[in-house]
Amino acid sequence: YKGFDKNLRCRNFQYQVGETYETDKPINLCDWGFHFCRNLFDVNNYYPFADSDNRFCEVEAIGEVKDGDDKSVTNKIKIVREISKEEFMQIVNVGKDNTGFCNTGDCNTGDWNTGNRNTGDWNTGDCNTGDCNTGDCNTGDWNTGNRNTGDWNTGDCNTGDCNTGDCNTGNRNTGDCNTGDCNTGNRNTGDWNKTNRSAGVFCTQEPKLILFNKETDMTFEEWRNTRAYDLLCMVQKSKWIFLEDMTDKEKKKYPSYEACGGYLKEIPRKEASKEWWSQLSIYDKQEIFNLPNFDLAIFNEIMELKITKKEYASVVNK
Repeated sequence: YKGFDKNLRCRNFQYQVGETYETDKPINLCDWGFHFCRNLFDVNNYYPFADSDNRFCEVEAIGEVKDGDDKSVTNKIKIVREISKEEFMQIVNVGKDNTGFCNTGDCNTGDWNTGNRNTGDWNTGDCNTGDCNTGDCNTGDWNTGNRNTGDWNTGDCNTGDCNTGDCNTGNRNTGDCNTGDCNTGNRNTGDWNKTNRSAGVFCTQEPKLILFNKETDMTFEEWRNTRAYDLLCMVQKSKWIFLEDMTDKEKKKYPSYEACGGYLKEIPRKEASKEWWSQLSIYDKQEIFNLPNFDLAIFNEIMELKITKKEYASVVNK
């Protein structure tokens, strides 16, 4: 195969389809002779496929041949035929419906993709819009993970750059869910931390948790392991209303109820908190009241409750 410019010239030498050309001068790679490539993909190194003006032909080396790494040279060459655009796309793409070049996947608009539905280049995953990704659904470059919008990530779901963890929006993190930079722990919003959940800089110890606006001796992980945390997660934010329990007003507002057999009702915070609190046992309420630094006024404000000091005292002293 041989590449040409739009006028079927190569290095200012004019060629014509069907003609044979010969030279008496000794041939030498990159010096003298008629050059060609044994592999069509190698032609891209000299006449890029992406240049729509370039033309490509099938040729026959009739005389002496000297081979190099990606091209060869001969003293006698025949320009057999020009390769049509349609045939060219079939040759350089193994997949289907590609508008790019050298794709082995399908529906790519970029080049050299082995995955599917890529708009970038050199992707081995699917649905990438960046370049050189080996994962899926990346919009950045050089990602080996999935769903990254940044660059050079080896984790998943990063929007920053150079992360090896997952779900980072910062840069150069090796942990997960960091919004800061250069963290090796998880869920840091600060920078250069080697711990978890730090909003500071150069920290190696996980910060103590603040409860009711005051510092405690408890870490966030310890908080998540408390009975109080489990109880608070039981506040019902929504509930399913079955068809037979729906009012006419609800049926009008949610017309999909017939197909679904009902609808999911969102419960306002105040209503949800009141119902949740009324169903707690005396011992569960004690778990809440025994939290470090418990402040009744703050608790009522956030949970939208109206627990009186009298009720609080009766539970605590039970």
